[in-house]
Amino acid sequence: MDFLILFLLYVILVLLTILLVCLYSGRKQSWPSRTIDWFAQVLSHVIPSQVHGAAQRVLHRLFHTRHCLFVVLHLALEVLVYGEYTWEVFGYCQELEFGLPLLLLPYLLLTVNMAFFVLCSKTDPGAITKSNQALFLRAYAYDGVMFERGAKCVACSTRKPARSKHCGVCRACVHRFDHHCIWVNNCIGAFNTKYFLVYLLTLGAMATTIAAVTAAFLIQVVTLSNLMLGYYTDDQGQERQVDAFVVIQHLFLTFPRMVFMLGFVIVFAAILSLYFCFGLYLLLINQTSYEWFKSRRFKSGAYTNIYSRGVWGNVMEIAKPLRIPEPKRR
Repeated sequence: MDFLILFLLYVILVLLTILLVCLYSGRKQSWPSRTIDWFAQVLSHVIPSQVHGAAQRVLHRLFHTRHCLFVVLHLALEVLVYGEYTWEVFGYCQELEFGLPLLLLPYLLLTVNMAFFVLCSKTDPGAITKSNQALFLRAYAYDGVMFERGAKCVACSTRKPARSKHCGVCRACVHRFDHHCIWVNNCIGAFNTKYFLVYLLTLGAMATTIAAVTAAFLIQVVTLSNLMLGYYTDDQGQERQVDAFVVIQHLFLTFPRMVFMLGFVIVFAAILSLYFCFGLYLLLINQTSYEWFKSRRFKSGAYTNIYSRGVWGNVMEIAKPLRIPEPKRR
């Protein structure tokens, strides 16, 4: 029973993490957002209006205003994962004579990841102002479907260049807007997309490497102990051969934190890998995620991506985006 309770709590926490990551994407039409909206509408008829209004204000502040809560959460998760990796996995793997370069690889990836996290967070994504809008207006042609010539941003009171969008969180129109990332507390636009892709790549590589090392250690433990060759007595007093479920239960109870971390990083690595592949696909066809999701609303043939310049041209557009001239010094 202890194992089942622990495992149930583990599954619930992993599912909540997946839900939070899905909500992070900011897609108003995603199934987690629709589900939460539906529950909110149901609860609005049950709970007092004052409590419902307060909850709405909290959720709005959480997901639609700029703050560092998710940055702190992101860093806290990394501290917990690397703390467990350093405290248990690293030491046990050294005892089993794992290669030191393999054990140190997650720390190298963490260093690179933190560098690109800072670049992604601190780099101006391409905020459009009255002083630089003339430059951005010449950057891309209007397609006449998704981006109309002469459109003005009501919030900024400026003309909207093609491929730009107003971000309500950052309170600015962003050149080649992709999305607002709450995990880096910044918009992803023309000038930090390349940093964001490397950030995703190294974050996924971190999770994959830690998962591989941890899984290799647990497999080694099972192999050296000949656990799969053993027998156990079930509740009816019958002797049975150890199966995979018993092995997982044994490992979970022997190394609870390690197995918990392994399940978390496997799910996390899978989500990040899929997200990175999606970002890489958008890079190769020269589309932003905002454009990709919005294009789904048009009927087949009603929208054509006019911005693709071939694979190499699309890659270079992200690697060397349009530069804003620095102000002249007096």
